[in-house]
Amino acid sequence: MAGVSLSWETHELHTAQPFGIARWTHSVYPRTFVTFTQGGVTGQGEAAPNAFYGETRDTVEATLPLLAEALTDPWDWDGLHIRLKALMPQGHPSARCALEMAAVDWCARSVGLPAWQLLGLSPSPLPESSYTVSIAALDDMRRQAREAAARGHGVLKVKLGTDHDEAIVEALREEAPAVALRVDANAAWTRAQARRMLDVLAAARAELVEQPLAAGDLDGHAALRAVSGVPIVADESLHHVGDVLALARAFDGVNLKLAKLGGPLQALRALRLAREGGLSVMMGCMIESSLGIAAAAALAGACDWADLDGALLLADDPFVGLDWQAGQLARPQGQGWGVERR
Repeated sequence: MAGVSLSWETHELHTAQPFGIARWTHSVYPRTFVTFTQGGVTGQGEAAPNAFYGETRDTVEATLPLLAEALTDPWDWDGLHIRLKALMPQGHPSARCALEMAAVDWCARSVGLPAWQLLGLSPSPLPESSYTVSIAALDDMRRQAREAAARGHGVLKVKLGTDHDEAIVEALREEAPAVALRVDANAAWTRAQARRMLDVLAAARAELVEQPLAAGDLDGHAALRAVSGVPIVADESLHHVGDVLALARAFDGVNLKLAKLGGPLQALRALRLAREGGLSVMMGCMIESSLGIAAAAALAGACDWADLDGALLLADDPFVGLDWQAGQLARPQGQGWGVERR
């Protein structure tokens, strides 16, 4: 089609300090940015691959040329999903996400609307986002918590999965006694460890615990939930939109991430299914630029919790336009996702 182009380029984004979870510690994150132009209007999307979900920079760069033909009519959202599945029935969610993001961004910009408004979502304020304290030496984790609280962050999420998790929780509660504290074990605990930690989390007034056990251990999560006074939220157990309702027997809530579900439209489907299943919902993120965060923010007003600090952790965010006051993100008001290249 004349006047239509689709291109992509990969940039290495860097965190301001190494970011550690139970599985790894990294400071460099390759992210691939897709640009779709038609009729003088441009839409953009971001692929934030995660090896846990079977993606890397190489797989994204190899997959996008194969999936590009699916993005023909940017308004045909159902058709885009169908064509993507036909071209590649499984996997590659962040590459799909980048294309879906670009299509929605283009549509919203073509009619001069913010994407959240085009999607028919509420203009209500977003839940305050947590700010992540990543795994490091205990003194460094204390510093992270202390500095974040001093900057005005009212919600902290601490990464666990070490041999001294109890000491970490107690130390962070000492450093930041007034904040809401969330815990994320990233599937690192055994059933016995998780059971022991419940008392620690209750004493620390933890607001929730994310993915305490292995992704496939739904029976273990269900048993833990039955005795837990702290809500248990699925992350690694949720790979596909179709997983949502099956998780309702084992979890109190789900963490939705655009890059693992295949894009904002798929995350919106998952959100609606979660509500049907009686689940609470967190809108989450990977380490990604303000472009990816803005797309997640479009849906966050319909959620109970937000964990959208991915771009706040960067030293070199290539997009501008988000308005943060500590952990409170103002709903983007610009056209499309509301951000622009720096």
